Amino acid sequence: MTTAIWWARRDLRLADNQALSAALAHADQVVPVFVLDPTLLAENTAACGSVAEKRVAFLFGGLRTLDADLHARGSTLVVRRGEPRDELAALLIETGAEAIYAEADVWPYGVQRDARVAKTLPLRLTGGLTVHPPDAVLKADGTPYVVFTPYSRKWKVLPPPEFGDILPAPERIATPPDVASLPIPSEPALPPDVPFPPGAAEAQRRLDAFLTSDEPPVYRYAETRDRMDLDGTSRLSPYLRFGMLSARQAAAMAGLARELAPNEEANRGVETWLNELIWREFYQAILHHFPHVLERSFRPNLQTIPWENDSAAFAAWCEGRTGYPVIDAAMRQLVRSGWMHNRTRMIVASFLAKDLLIDWRWGERFFMQHLIDGDPAANNGGWQWTAGTGTDAAPYFRVFNPVTQGKKYDPQGVYVRRWVEELANVPDRFIHEPWKMPPDAQRSSGCIVGQDYPDPIVDHAWARERMLAAYAQAKEEPAH
Repeated sequence: MTTAIWWARRDLRLADNQALSAALAHADQVVPVFVLDPTLLAENTAACGSVAEKRVAFLFGGLRTLDADLHARGSTLVVRRGEPRDELAALLIETGAEAIYAEADVWPYGVQRDARVAKTLPLRLTGGLTVHPPDAVLKADGTPYVVFTPYSRKWKVLPPPEFGDILPAPERIATPPDVASLPIPSEPALPPDVPFPPGAAEAQRRLDAFLTSDEPPVYRYAETRDRMDLDGTSRLSPYLRFGMLSARQAAAMAGLARELAPNEEANRGVETWLNELIWREFYQAILHHFPHVLERSFRPNLQTIPWENDSAAFAAWCEGRTGYPVIDAAMRQLVRSGWMHNRTRMIVASFLAKDLLIDWRWGERFFMQHLIDGDPAANNGGWQWTAGTGTDAAPYFRVFNPVTQGKKYDPQGVYVRRWVEELANVPDRFIHEPWKMPPDAQRSSGCIVGQDYPDPIVDHAWARERMLAAYAQAKEEPAH
């Protein structure tokens, strides 16, 4: 009887799992294993930095739901802790397995880890992280795209995943009995403000509700996705991050929703949401082809920006006390819930890098310490796009105005009041500019600016001019 190991990493699901499917196709028995890698769990802080407790809690919750799904099919999740190569080598000996199947990753650490394993162990990598592998979406000359629009055009001409292509979850998985396993950690626990129950079943429920319900929200996505005060997004990013939902499943369901779209507005909503999935794939491809983006600006002529890096201003940004309501609401949402609306991610990133002139890498690290959906590729891509330093970046002279952004995408201040309690009773006309409230309005609203809520820590118009001068200086200097 042949045995194989399914090494689960960022694919915590049974449906449409190419690595699991390959293991089942090549062996009579499969041992599902998850290795608690000390580096990834930030036990080695020098290598990984501060641990994101909410993301780790979400991961552990996902492991528990995966284990329950495996038990329902006669299997179990084996958990080990240690250096992956050592733990997998021991498991091969214990089970007599002939091969290890895993989904390929693009993160430099993951690529290096897999290379170490493959040197001595029979590791076989499959696709699954993205719909199309990074090396499948290339220019005619074989070089990678660095601009999104032509990348998306090439992506869309490749064969799309059809609903019938999605691999069903296996009905039964034969696993050798009595394989030693650690318990799945129960700590840290998810805080109550985190709106993401972990697991593949919840991911599928959300996908169905967003794309195939009686009046699917995806049909209004183009109009609602930027509104912070509305529940207009799919909120699937944490599930895609850990593979509780496959990218192919999401794309195939989008294709089905597009076929059923009743009008052009609905079709535009689906296309807009599909483009967001393609942005995710684009950033995975960028990290695959240009791993140095995790260390420095992609654009060589913007690697010498003279950042101010004011630690007190950075602390105010992190803690949501900048005096700009939409910034403070977003940062408090991030710290408390582990998530942030995509529009506000751009606004707060612009504010840090361009209004405060603080190195975008400081913000990138802070996001990775708090985001449940924190993904090295997408997080880095988003930060460099907003800072103007990356591939296909926003023009460096584009600066989000936090007041006008708030007025446009949170017009009644619903989002701001949800997260900034001090502003709960501020009149709508002042909710995004509380410093303009007359003294009597401040008293009646119970919010004295400078006392109950801070004054703005920087003047936006002045900060924009400072940023333009700093970026212009960098553009004139040679890269190091």
